[in-house]
Amino acid sequence: MQHDHPLTLQLVLERVRTMNGHEEVVTLTESEPERISYADLAARVDRLCGALKAMGVGPGDRVATFSWNTRQHLELYLAVPCMGAVLHTLNIRLFPDQLQYIVGHAADKVVFVDPSLTDAWTASGAQVDRVIELGAEYEALLADQPEGFDYPALDDRAAAGLCYTSGTTGNPKGVLYSHRSNVLHALGKCLADGVGVRSGDRVLPVVPMFHANAWGFPYACALTGASLIMPSRFVAPEPLAKAIESERVTIAGAVPTVWLDLLRYADEHGPDLSSLRTVICGGAAVPESLMRDFEERHGVRIIQAWGMTETSPLASVAHGEDWDARTRAGRPLPLVETRIVDDSGAEAPWDGEATGELQVRGPTIASAYYEADDDDKFDNGWLRTGDIASIDPRGSIKLTDRAKDVIKSGGEWISSVELENALMAHPSVREAAVIARPDERWGERPLACVVLEAGAQLDEAELKRHLLDIVANWWVPEEFVAIDEVPKTSVGKFDKKVLRARLQEGTLRPADTLSA
Repeated sequence: MQHDHPLTLQLVLERVRTMNGHEEVVTLTESEPERISYADLAARVDRLCGALKAMGVGPGDRVATFSWNTRQHLELYLAVPCMGAVLHTLNIRLFPDQLQYIVGHAADKVVFVDPSLTDAWTASGAQVDRVIELGAEYEALLADQPEGFDYPALDDRAAAGLCYTSGTTGNPKGVLYSHRSNVLHALGKCLADGVGVRSGDRVLPVVPMFHANAWGFPYACALTGASLIMPSRFVAPEPLAKAIESERVTIAGAVPTVWLDLLRYADEHGPDLSSLRTVICGGAAVPESLMRDFEERHGVRIIQAWGMTETSPLASVAHGEDWDARTRAGRPLPLVETRIVDDSGAEAPWDGEATGELQVRGPTIASAYYEADDDDKFDNGWLRTGDIASIDPRGSIKLTDRAKDVIKSGGEWISSVELENALMAHPSVREAAVIARPDERWGERPLACVVLEAGAQLDEAELKRHLLDIVANWWVPEEFVAIDEVPKTSVGKFDKKVLRARLQEGTLRPADTLSA
C-alpha cells in the first residue's frame, strides 16, 4: 500500500519553487510587461504567508481578493491556501448589494484590492476587518517579513478556496474547493483529453481569476511549469492580440464574447496568432461559425469545454475532428461521472437521442453549497446541473438548453441554444438570444433577439430562409427583434431574464426589417 500522502496545494507550490522555477509569470501593464520567475514568485509567496500570519489570519479564515489576473493575484492563490486559510475570489463585476451579501456570508476577514479597483471596492460598501491595496501597501507588507515560512501540515480535505455562483436567480451560492479537489482538477486539466497544459506552454487565461479559479489555469500551469501571461485589466482585443503575438502564447481561454471581438480585430488587423495551439472556450455555447471562422481565416483551433462553478469548473472537453463532435460539450474528464434523468426521475439511456437533466458527480464536484439550506440541486452526491442534454454511447454530452430556457411549443421542445447558433451563422448577425414568448395556440413560440453587424440590414424573410436551411421549419420564429446588445451576466453569459422582463414590459418590438 502506498503512503497516505495528502494532495494539498503545497505540492504545487513546491514544484513552483524547484523544478518549475525557471518559468515565468508575465503581467501586462500600460507600458512594458512585468516579468518574474516562478522561483522568485515562490519566495514572495513565503513572505506573503508570513504577512498573513502576522496580521492574524489563521486556519480556515477567509481571505478575499478583488483583483484582475495579475502576478499579485497568483501569489495570493498560492499563499492563502498553503498557509491554511481559504482564498475567496470576489467577482469585481457584481452589484454592490451582491458584494455586500457575499462578503458578509463568507465572513471575509481581509480583502486584497487591485489599485485600479479601489474606488469600486469602496463604492460597494462591503465591510471586512482590513483592506490591503495590491500596490505599495502590499509590497511593504512583504518587505517586513523574513525569508522562508514554516508551512503547517494540512488535511487535503480542508477548504482551500471559495467561489460564489454568478447569482442569476436569488442570492449567489458559495462553493468550497478542497485542496484535494483542486489538485485533482489541475491534473485533469493537464491530460491530453483535458486541455493538455504542459511544461513549456505559455498560457493566457483571459477568463478572470474570480470566475471559478480561472477555469483551473493557475494551478495547472504552476503544477506543470507552464508560464502564465496575465492580462490584468487589458482585456480588449488589441492588447490581447498583441500579447498573443509578442509572448508567443500557446494556450488561451475565454468566453465566446471575447473570441468574437478578437475575431473581428484579427480580420481587420491580421495579427500573428500562429503560436496558438489550443484555445479553450466555454461559459456559454460556442457558435460553430466562430470556430469555423477562426480556423479557416486564422488557423486557430477553438475547443469547446463545459463546466460550472460547482464542478471546479472544468468537467468536459469537446475534442474531435468532425464538427458534430466539436460543437458538443464533449466527453467528461476522468473521475467525472455523468447521467441524464428524465421528467419521471428515471435515468435515460446513452443513445444520443434521449434527453433529460444532466447530472454529474465526482471528487471535483461540489456536494452542497457553503452554509446554505438550499440543497435541491444535490441528490446523493449528484449535482443537478439544470442543463438539458443527451449522451451518446461514447459518453459525449450534447447540451440542448438550460432547463429554464428551453421553449415548449405545441408540446414539443425547441432548443434556444441551437436556434442561437443557427442565427449567428448568418454573416450579418453578430449575436443572438432566443427566448419564449406566450402564444395562444402553441403555448410558447421562440422570439429571436439579434444584434446585427455594424451597418447591416436584414429583413425577416431572409432570416427565415437562412434558418430553414439549418433547423426544422416549425422551429423558425415568426418574430424577430433588433437589439443593440445581448445583456450579459457578470461572467459574460447571456442574461435572458433581462430580455424576458423587456418582453413582459412591452419594450421588445418585433419588426419586418432589422437594421443595426
